Amino acid sequence: MPLTLLAEQALNGLQLGLMLFLLAAGLTLVFGIMDMINLAHGTLYMIGAYLAATVAEASGSFVAAIAAAVVGTAVIGMALELTVLRPLYRRSHLHQVLATFALILIANELVRIIWGAQPIALNMPAALSGPVELAPGLRYPAYRLVVIGVGLAAALLLYVVVVHTRVGMWLRAGASDREMASAMGVNTAWLFTAAFGAGAALCAVAGALLGPLLAVQVGMGENILILAFVVIVIGGIGSVRGALVGALLVGILDTVGRTALPALFRALASPEVASEAGPALASMLIYVLMAGVLCFRPRGLFPARG
Repeated sequence: MPLTLLAEQALNGLQLGLMLFLLAAGLTLVFGIMDMINLAHGTLYMIGAYLAATVAEASGSFVAAIAAAVVGTAVIGMALELTVLRPLYRRSHLHQVLATFALILIANELVRIIWGAQPIALNMPAALSGPVELAPGLRYPAYRLVVIGVGLAAALLLYVVVVHTRVGMWLRAGASDREMASAMGVNTAWLFTAAFGAGAALCAVAGALLGPLLAVQVGMGENILILAFVVIVIGGIGSVRGALVGALLVGILDTVGRTALPALFRALASPEVASEAGPALASMLIYVLMAGVLCFRPRGLFPARG
């Protein structure tokens, strides 16, 4: 494999990993603090993408579209937490799974009613539509570089908030021992709503940034939600640091593997075998990684508890 192609795929993996981190960070905090299995987390990612596409078409400003998506999705997320999800905290995980799965179905139908069943366009800014030459022979899309930069900035901001602020201390305390945090005077009801709103806002950022690269369509959150769950299992439930490490591992391994493994099989086997086995094994890589981590670190790489 040429080094330029490997470098390009590594950058693609970094971009995917950072976007997965935006989803997984909110999901792992909700799961770690509230002990809540929220299958509808990917729905907030979809809503953020649709809001961004709508505002971008109406205003012509991509920045305004991202801002509107973040605010709108955060408000929707907090409203869902207050009205639908809060009664589920003391219910079994089975009830939580069934209720949040129902939310997915309801949200998908509402999106079909409001925006229609066909995918809608979210165009990237014209100034970022061209490539940038990073090295001789290595040209990379400018927009994808911006996505990487925004993802890194969001990861740094989240790290500062979680590690160096009082709210972050409350979040870490809640993820580590929810009952003890409540006994020490932390307002867990407010903490739950704030964590859910922050997670929804991060979903909106990911949805708005990936909208120009992927189709903005009904059900777009389900597939990426599976990857987000893989990330938090690898990184450790309730750990933002674990979410970042897990997301980068999953993003880079998945992207590079889908290019390298088929090329390896083409060099070692017949074209018929390579065309079947290469992509199939590449799609399994992240699940093999997850199984390996669980064998040696059942709580994940950086668990918040224990």
